[in-house]
Amino acid sequence: MNYGVLGSAVEAIGGTPMVELARISRASGGRILAKLEFLNPGYSKKDRIARQIVEDAEGDGSLGPGQTVVELTSGNTGTGLAIVCAVKGHPFVAVMSRGNSAERARMMRALGAEVVLVDQAESSRAGQVSGRDLELVEEAAQRITRERGAFRADQFRHAGNFRAHYLHTGPEIWEQTGGVFDAFCDFAGTGGTFAGCAAVFRERGSRAKCYLLEPSSEQHRIQGGGYAMELPLLERGRPDGTLTITDEEAMECARRLAREEGIFAGFSSGANVAAGLRLAAGGKTVVTVINDSGLKYLTTDLWE
Repeated sequence: MNYGVLGSAVEAIGGTPMVELARISRASGGRILAKLEFLNPGYSKKDRIARQIVEDAEGDGSLGPGQTVVELTSGNTGTGLAIVCAVKGHPFVAVMSRGNSAERARMMRALGAEVVLVDQAESSRAGQVSGRDLELVEEAAQRITRERGAFRADQFRHAGNFRAHYLHTGPEIWEQTGGVFDAFCDFAGTGGTFAGCAAVFRERGSRAKCYLLEPSSEQHRIQGGGYAMELPLLERGRPDGTLTITDEEAMECARRLAREEGIFAGFSSGANVAAGLRLAAGGKTVVTVINDSGLKYLTTDLWE
């Protein structure tokens, strides 16, 4: 960890600590090792992909000086892009469904982003963003990109998403654990974290099984993923298996993280820990990710 003076908040992205969830995992007989990605400047792991996508695009010329950046977001990638774009001098437009928590839009606006909120589909409910809702956000993002001659960050497809975790998150986990663990699991958002980390582990000879997590139903409260759509980035690191997690499991484990471990996290982090408890049974060591901060969900029923 660098304790010197950094040039900007962008340089503070990454290098997050890993902790053992010894109190939560005690009854399982195994160990859960959790990487604290909510300690990034934007309070989520998506800061990593925001930096990589923008820097890759600046490097190959697809993003010019002062050019506007546009991206659809549930809030976390948008927050990361707002930080990176503010530092690097790019106007940023975040396009987000109204079904996501209000805190995320407020944070992005505070960081200088323009936030365009898209109405949900008639069949959707607030707090439960569906695949159809995301299609509507995608349509709006494409239109705004064309109208403004902007660079589209395209987190579901841009190689910078995979590269952020292949070059940084995966190697950090490997160094922190010495490569000694039995399983890795992460909730399916774009699939970038999972694919990048899984690729690193396999290239380094790990026998750990890598599990992708999905919600147990199409309508769910685990914001930031589970959209029932194709995830092209998974071609770079396919899962060994898939586990489904209920809203109730995710919420209970997020609350236990706060009460028992002092880690204030969101829905998908709770889902990761719920899966980790299953996988740790019988003395296994499981690596997972604390994806974002519980501060982003204060107006949801997670913290009622």
